[in-house]
Amino acid sequence: MPEVPTRERIVGAAASLFYAQGIRAVSVDAVAEKAGVTKRTLYYHFTSKDDLVAAYLEARDQPNLALFRRWFDEAEGGIAAKVRAIFLNLARSARHPKWKGCGFLRTSAELANLPGHPAIRIGARHKKRFEEWLRQAFEVEGIATAASLARQVVLLLDGSFAVVLLHRDASYMEDAGEAAFTLITAALA
Repeated sequence: MPEVPTRERIVGAAASLFYAQGIRAVSVDAVAEKAGVTKRTLYYHFTSKDDLVAAYLEARDQPNLALFRRWFDEAEGGIAAKVRAIFLNLARSARHPKWKGCGFLRTSAELANLPGHPAIRIGARHKKRFEEWLRQAFEVEGIATAASLARQVVLLLDGSFAVVLLHRDASYMEDAGEAAFTLITAALA
């Protein structure tokens, strides 16, 4: 088995720690220790902790989007059922004891007083990519209000992330999926 490149190992360690404990709670020393590198080596690959936080989120972007697309593609039924399947799969994930919500939203909450932070821009771009993907999927179905509908589904999704994290009750995610199903079905009518 080939050795994992140092930069990738550092990002993996950061991802594990940041997701579990939060951005501000994790020191650069802790990331270096978990990655099995010196602090100097970490700083060779990342100019600052902010750079590392940005790399952590950038590494989550495409895998998260690919997972949502896979859940969508594997679901039975029309587009409303396929979008609902994303919510149902997220609800299943939220029932895992190590689930901590959306890493993009949690990071943006921790860095809310730093609107120009690179991680905020990466998180916003990730959310826009998902919204754009939904808009395109709705347009393929001939939905005239595709852009507005995509935004409404994103609001349901991100709102449910927040409420599920607050109450530790994944049924909120399922109910948000039902609301998305209802909105999409109405738009198709």
